[in-house]
Formats: sequence, structure tokens, C-alpha cells
Amino acid sequence: MSKGLRQSQSTLHTWSGLLLGWVLFLVFVTGTLAFWREALNRYMRPELARIEQPMHVLDGAQRFLAKKAPDAKSWFITMPNPAMPGAQVSWQPQPKKGEHGGRRGGGRGRRDNQALIGADGMPTHARDTRGGEFFYRFHFDLYYLPVVWSRWLVGVAAMMMLVAILTGIVTHKKIFRDFFTLRRRKGQRSWLDGHNATAVLALPFHLMITYTGIVTLMGLLMPWATVANYADETTMFADLFPEAPVVERMGQPVPILALSAIATDAERRLGGPIGSIQVSQPGDAAARVTLHRTPASLLNTRAPSITYDGTNATPVWRSPPPGGAAATAGVMIGLHAGRFADLLLRWIYFLCGVAGTLMVASGLVLWTVKRCEKLSDPARPHLGFRMVERLNVAVIGGFPLGIAGLFWANRLLPAALPGRSQWEVHVLFIAWGGAVILSLLRRPSAVWPILFGATGMLLAALPIYNVFGTQWNAVSSISAGDLLPLSVDLTMIVFAVAFLWLARRVARYRPPVRAGRLARTRADALSKLEAVA
Repeated sequence: MSKGLRQSQSTLHTWSGLLLGWVLFLVFVTGTLAFWREALNRYMRPELARIEQPMHVLDGAQRFLAKKAPDAKSWFITMPNPAMPGAQVSWQPQPKKGEHGGRRGGGRGRRDNQALIGADGMPTHARDTRGGEFFYRFHFDLYYLPVVWSRWLVGVAAMMMLVAILTGIVTHKKIFRDFFTLRRRKGQRSWLDGHNATAVLALPFHLMITYTGIVTLMGLLMPWATVANYADETTMFADLFPEAPVVERMGQPVPILALSAIATDAERRLGGPIGSIQVSQPGDAAARVTLHRTPASLLNTRAPSITYDGTNATPVWRSPPPGGAAATAGVMIGLHAGRFADLLLRWIYFLCGVAGTLMVASGLVLWTVKRCEKLSDPARPHLGFRMVERLNVAVIGGFPLGIAGLFWANRLLPAALPGRSQWEVHVLFIAWGGAVILSLLRRPSAVWPILFGATGMLLAALPIYNVFGTQWNAVSSISAGDLLPLSVDLTMIVFAVAFLWLARRVARYRPPVRAGRLARTRADALSKLEAVA
């Protein structure tokens, strides 16, 4: 391979990784945390007990909906499992005269039409929190920005990430040999070794997660196939996500059968556990119950479904097998989300995500380290260098501090605070904003250890607070045989130690003085002495 081609790929690798590298860092951090979305949903509601009998919870959800919304157009129930805080239920009221009901399940977005059913089958009164759902949504929707803008930004960043990975493979001709070489305290060489190690360690994962991430946004980024084949979205959704025919309310009250019995039969017919249940026209002779197999049991997220007559539990419709294109897209999305993964594979996903985060962070820092050694006057760097250097501090050092602040807000904010779940997120951005201001006012070498140290201390103190301030913590979880709170607390401690170690190393680091720079310094000093003489 010619040197000119490798050099051109090196330039493309550098700038494709830098221009939106800070967005990629946010996406990798929150996407990695999202692999434990269900666990964090429970962890951030410590009042709730573990789900031991999912069908008992389903019966409680049905009783609640029958009392709360007996004449609704539809009910929606997310089936619980031991990793979840409960069964999420929602309902869509009957449309008023002159209104269109919209797509089925459209009422799920309204918070006043939702409830959470706990392990005892009763509505819970746990603290209002977005839990792990915040990290899941943030990693492709961001926050405070219009969703379309955010997804375009994340999509373009993902495409640049794919370019950076491919050009990085071309550029580093000795990348696999360098993976086994880690030179410490060698300045630019050490950062490059660390960057290579984290890149090669999980290279198949990085390629997979980046490419499949682009696939999840393909309808937005590349809409031409949709435009060429469909006149409207309704027809497209009907082909991609077939559903049972819509039924109209007859006005004949008929009690719906037990959903737990229907769910048991559906699990037998679909060959796996149920993930969600949708009831159309409950309490009426036209009632239909549609059950979807959980994607957690399949690699393809396009899980099969079956529809029953709600009055006699007779199957009336079953989803057809997906076409080749739909199945391929479903598998790509399944690989990206990792919902099918068991505990061991989920840990592998998580650790590879951590490696990807370190790869992006080390690449951003490497840009400044590489150029710092070439500055004619390191005390007066040019504007572009200062911008990148301080953005690195603000994002790489500040965003983890904001996440630690979110976990503390989850524990300390009053349960009755209006908009409590939104305020948890606001605290994240307030803490992050403070880190940004600090990175602009002080030298980066002074701010790095402050931010890393503060993040480490906050994460280390959280498990201690949980023991005394929450009723469901590491100690009580051991006695109950529920290891989820203990696992999250131990993970917090590991990351706390890592951040504190980073803070100590950065605080004690003294950049080596290069021979060339030392010679220039001596020459400058001699010239000044000669001028004085």
C-alpha cells in the first residue's frame, strides 16, 4: 500500500473522528449504560420489590385497567420479568366525536394515561424517574433538541465513526502488533498505544455497533426507497408491521377473559415468553387481545404476534413471517440493542461499549497531545488547539460528572416534587454546565483531576448512602437473594476507583521536556542574555 494513500487515510481518520467526536463520546457513554436499561429502571426505584410472579402482576394490571379505563379504546401492558420494576400499563381513551383515534397504542406517550403495577399486583407509588430509559433515549435522541435534528446529528456522527474505524484499520499497518505494546509515560506514544488497544480489543464490536446503529436510522438518513415504493407512511407500516384488522366497538358489554390465561396459551403457540399485550375495545363484544413475543428471546426484533377474541380466547389472527428485508433489518436492530443477550453476553456488550468509549476519548485527547508537542510556544497555543483541548475537558471530564449527579438527584430529590423525573435530568445538565464553565475559566491540567476526582467521590459515596438511605440496597438484596442492587453498587465502586485513579495520575503527571524544545529554550535564554550584555 502506497505511503500517499495511507497518509490520506490518516488525515481522513483524524478529522472524521474529531469533528463530531464529542457527540460520539456522549452516544457511546449513554448507549453503553443503556445495555443495563432494565436494571437501572429497578435500581432507580429502590422502593420496589423484585418481580417473582409475572402472571400475578399481569392479573393486577388487568384489574387496575378494568377499574381505571373500562371504556378505553385500547390498553397496553408491558409484561414484567425479574429484571424489571413492574408492569408498565397505559390506555388510550375513546376519541371524541370528530377526532381521529390515531395509530393504535398512541396513548402510551401521555403520562396521565400511565401507571406502574408492582410485584404485589397493585399500582406503585415509587419515585418518578426515567431510570435507564433516559440513557437509552439520549443515545439517539439527545435532549432539549427536536428529535429529528438529534437523530440527524447522531446519524451523521455514526457515519463519521464508521469512516474513522475503517480508515484507522488502513492507517495503522501494525495495529494488531501494537495492541500488545503499551509504553507508559511516553507522551504521544502512550496515548496512541492506548487508543490502538481499546480499538483492536473490541474491533468487531465497534464495526457491528456502528453499522447497525446507522441501520436503525436508515429510514431517516436514506428515505429514497420508502418514497419510491410507498405513497404514505401508513402503507409502509402496514407492510413492515402487520397487525390484525381494526375492530369497532359494538356497544355490547362483555367482560374480557383473564389475560394471564390468554398469555399462557400465546406463549405456547409463539414458542417463547410474551413481551407486551394490547387490548382493543376492552369490555366490549368486539374486544381483541394482541400479544407480542418478547424481543429478549429473539435475535430479530420483529417478534411474532398473535391476536385472540377477548371474549372467548379463540385465536383470530397471526402475524405472517417477515420478508427477507424486514428480517434483515430486525436482526441488525437486534444486534445493536442486544436485548436477546443473556447475562454473560450482556456483560461482554457492556465491556466492549466501555472500550469504545475509551477509544473515542483517547482519540480526542491524542489529537491535542500530538499537536502540543509541535507547538512553537505551548504557553500560547492557537485558537483551534485551545477549543479542542477545553472541549475535551468539558465533555470527557464533565459528562460523567453529570451522570453521577443524576444518580444522586434520583436519591435526594423529594418524591412529591412536580416534574421530578425531568429535574433528575436537569441536574445532570446543571452539573455538566458547571464543568463546562470551570473548563473555560481554568487551565485544563488543573480541571481534569478536579472533574475526575469529583466523579469518583460521588460514585463511591452512592453505595454507602444506599445502605442507610434506601430500603432496597446491597445489604438487603443479599438477604433476599436479589443481587441486582448489589451488582449495580459494585459496578459503581469499580468506576469510582477508576475515576479516582485517573484523577491522581493526571494531577501527578508532568510532561517530559523534549530535547529539541529544551535546546530552543536554552537558545532563547542565551540570546536574551546576549541582548542584555
